[in-house]
Amino acid sequence: MEAEAYRRYCLQSVAAAYDVVLITSEEPSWEVPYLRDCVVVSDPTDQAALSAAGRALATRYDLAGVFTWTEWYLVPVARLARQLGLPANAPEAMQACRNKATSRSLFARHGVPSAASVSVRNQAEAGAAARRIGYPVVLKPAAHAASVGVIRADTPEQLATAFRFADQAAGLGRESTSVLVEEYLDGPEVSVECVTYRGETTVVAVTRKTVSAPPYFEELAHCVDAADPLLDVVTLVASAAIRAVGITNGVSHVEVRLVDGRPRLVEVNGRIAGDMIGHLVQLATGIDLPRAAADIACDRAPDLTPTRSSAAAIQLLYPDTSGTLHRLGFDGVNPRWLERVHFQHQVGDQLLLPADGGNMWTARIGYLIASAPTAELAQARAEQAVRRIQIDVARRTADEPVADGLLA
Repeated sequence: MEAEAYRRYCLQSVAAAYDVVLITSEEPSWEVPYLRDCVVVSDPTDQAALSAAGRALATRYDLAGVFTWTEWYLVPVARLARQLGLPANAPEAMQACRNKATSRSLFARHGVPSAASVSVRNQAEAGAAARRIGYPVVLKPAAHAASVGVIRADTPEQLATAFRFADQAAGLGRESTSVLVEEYLDGPEVSVECVTYRGETTVVAVTRKTVSAPPYFEELAHCVDAADPLLDVVTLVASAAIRAVGITNGVSHVEVRLVDGRPRLVEVNGRIAGDMIGHLVQLATGIDLPRAAADIACDRAPDLTPTRSSAAAIQLLYPDTSGTLHRLGFDGVNPRWLERVHFQHQVGDQLLLPADGGNMWTARIGYLIASAPTAELAQARAEQAVRRIQIDVARRTADEPVADGLLA
C-alpha cells in the first residue's frame, strides 16, 4: 500500500508519544498496531462526514489535537479542529496553500519573490498569458499535488498540448479546476522543511532535488544534508512565504527554485513532505518532524534540537518506458548504509509514465534510501544501489489499451 510505504514512519513516531485515534477512508490494516481507535469515513474531504466523525471521537476521548499529513485533507481538518476547539491553522491559511493562484497573490502582496502567474480558463487565454510572460512557461492545475498535471511549454507550438495536459488534471480537482500559466523559474529546485510554533518559524533542513527532463517535473531523487550551506540562503524567504499564506502552527514543506543563486517561491505545502523526506530529515539531523507536528497540534513546543549531523538520500525508481513489469529484484546483500529498499509494484503490473498519460502512482516502481556522513557520499551510495536493481519492462505499444484505474 502506498500509504504504508510512505507514511508508516509518521504514524509510528506519533504513536510512540500519543494515543492515536484515526479518521480514515478505509478499514485500517497496517495502522492497527499504532491506533487506540478509528472511525472510517468514505470521503474525508466531505466536511459534514469528517466533522461527524470528529465529534463522535470527541465524545469518547479527551482530544488534545488533530492534524493530517494528507494534502487533500488540509482544509477539512483545519475546519474540524476549529469546530472542536483544538489548536490549528486557520482554514483560510490551508486554502491559500491548496490554491496556487491564491498563494501567488499573497506572495506578491507580502513581497515574497515568486513567479509571474496567470489563471486561465481556456487555450486562447493560456496562449495570451504565455506571450505576456514569455516562453518557456509552466502550466499546472491551481489545486493539485505531486506534480500531477505540471508541464513546461517552450514554444507556442507546444502550448496546445501542454494546456490539454494540465487542464485534464485540473478537471479532476474539487477545490479548483483552474489552470495556471506561470513564469519558468530556471534553476535548481530545493525544498525547505520548516516548523512553525505560535507564529515563529524554524528552518530545520533543506532538501536538494533531482527532477526529470522537460517537459515534465517528476521528482526522481532527494538528498538532505544537516550541514547544507543553503540553509542560510533560503531561511528568510521560506519563513516569509509561511507568514504570507497565514500559517501560524505546524510543519511545512516549502518548494523553492534558485534563480541566479537567489530563492524564488514555487509553493508552500502546509504539511510534512512526501517521498520519505521527513524520514531523510531524521536520518540526517535527528529531528522528528511527525512528532513535532503532533506536539504542535496539541499546543506543545516541539523539540527541534539536532542530534545528528550527517546526510541521507532517496532514489525514486521509474522505468525507462511504459509497459508491463516483467522482472524486478535487488542483487546482493544490503550494505549497512542502505537504509531500505521498497518496491510498490510487482511483476505483471502495468506502468504508465506521464508522457503516456500516467503519473507518479502509475509509473513509480519504488524507492531506496542511503545514508552517509556527507551528501555527496549519500547520493553516490544511492546511485550505486540503483545499479544493483534489476528492472525489465515490456514496452507498451501505442495502441495497447490502458487498464481501468491507471489514469487516476
